[in-house]
Amino acid sequence: MKFDVAIVGSGLAGLSVALHLAQTRKVVVISKRTLLDGASNWAQGGIAAVLDSADSHDQHVADTLIAGAGLCDEAATRFIVEHGREAIEWLIGQGVPFTRDEKAELGFHLTREGGHSQRRIIHAADATGHAVQVTLEQKVRAHPNITLLEHHFAIDLITSGKLGAADLAPRCLGLYVQDVVSNKVLTLAADQTVLATGGAGKVYLYTTNPDTATGDGIAMAWRAGCRIANMEFIQFHPTCLYHPFAKSFLITEAVRGEGGVLKLPESEGAEAGKRFMPEHDERAELAPRDVVARAIDFEIKKRGLDYVNLDISHQPPEFLKEHFPTIYARCLELGIDITRQPIPVVPAVHFTCGGIVTDMNGRTDMPGLYAVGETAYTGLHGANRLASNSLLECVVLGRASAQHIERQPKQQSIPLPAWDESRVTDADEEVVISHNWDELRRFMWNYVGIVRTTKRLERAQHRIRLLKEEIDEYYANFRITPDLLELRNLVDVAALIVESALMRRESRGLHYSQDYPETLPKALPTVLSPKRR
Repeated sequence: MKFDVAIVGSGLAGLSVALHLAQTRKVVVISKRTLLDGASNWAQGGIAAVLDSADSHDQHVADTLIAGAGLCDEAATRFIVEHGREAIEWLIGQGVPFTRDEKAELGFHLTREGGHSQRRIIHAADATGHAVQVTLEQKVRAHPNITLLEHHFAIDLITSGKLGAADLAPRCLGLYVQDVVSNKVLTLAADQTVLATGGAGKVYLYTTNPDTATGDGIAMAWRAGCRIANMEFIQFHPTCLYHPFAKSFLITEAVRGEGGVLKLPESEGAEAGKRFMPEHDERAELAPRDVVARAIDFEIKKRGLDYVNLDISHQPPEFLKEHFPTIYARCLELGIDITRQPIPVVPAVHFTCGGIVTDMNGRTDMPGLYAVGETAYTGLHGANRLASNSLLECVVLGRASAQHIERQPKQQSIPLPAWDESRVTDADEEVVISHNWDELRRFMWNYVGIVRTTKRLERAQHRIRLLKEEIDEYYANFRITPDLLELRNLVDVAALIVESALMRRESRGLHYSQDYPETLPKALPTVLSPKRR
């Protein structure tokens, strides 16, 4: 199968690229489940952009740089921030139903989240990602130039180096994709390939991410020879709902932005209901996510708690039902009335701040290969992502990548080899995969979590080496399955996270080391370079 552009991933980044290109290019969108199964669909809070005259680009840039703890690329940050309004206007033009406020300048309600000095978060109630994804999905499904391959898993990129063609310049030529339903492997040739596969939250035991967030794009790009940067900066969202029947349900940052306070639970006797954030940071609940997550982690470990409480019951019931309908309904299903009761919460892995090194056109080190969204490292997020900047990055860089791709000349077609299964057999015991998957996620949570030590990181690195040997042997000898492919990608990503964390001999942003608690005077990104293949 031959396309002008192959896009791996169907979140906001991938669909933005597809819609911008579809007028002039033959595009295929590859989604390992359905179009709505990615992290974008789960995003609650909104999209940060300067949409009010009381706000400014300089303020938004400054807030981002402060949250990023000195590691944001200022030029990249300014580029994304300054293109924010046109990105929002494009989404409005597509028909995204953002929450309206006729008294506001643009006619839409703006909320505020931790780390922001102004109200600049445009949102669709508390289910912004879903509103955006449903709108763009309808557009993508209706477009005659876009082919959709749902339930198809990207296995690996095809590069000129892997073909052994010494006379060909290094280039990405396409990729192998498995049809998850039939198990057939397709060979997709493409002039340009875009990785928009999201983050890697499933490398940890507890995460707000969907099951699809297994670092596929980062691992594929690394194996193809691209640099990866800042993988030690894994953002733990401070407030994930703690409940045995709620899997990965996020309580948006906007709850604290609208007055929610963190308190000790009822089990704490005389201190039950005590607000603790002011003791950790003068910004209290409106401190950046890394500060709030570490404070909650500290209180949980110090007191032996299972969770802390997030209380917004002091706000009028009508206000909560209007602004947080999804959270109100879900909590009520679980027996928690947020208009009268606090919400039990714990930190959970939420966002991958590092990723594939790209420029402001989405270009990676490999010609013909782009990366957009959470899978990419643009320099915007630094050592800690500012709330609601991620969806903005998806739209701004999605458009920039599409515009750059449109300027590229047509590539000469090269025959690509079919997937070879002649030397493999069906797996004898698939329990090996589930066991290794569970072990990996548990030791990553215990050894490479919110607070780290060199000894724990070295233990994790040792276990990863052993697991990788087992997984590589399994991959070489048995037919592939989605579970095996995800495990292979996760162990590659885990190795990148641990190697990056060991290289950073300081505490900065989301990376906190008990062995190196001080912050170095000069902030430098951690950049890992593989062997070119």
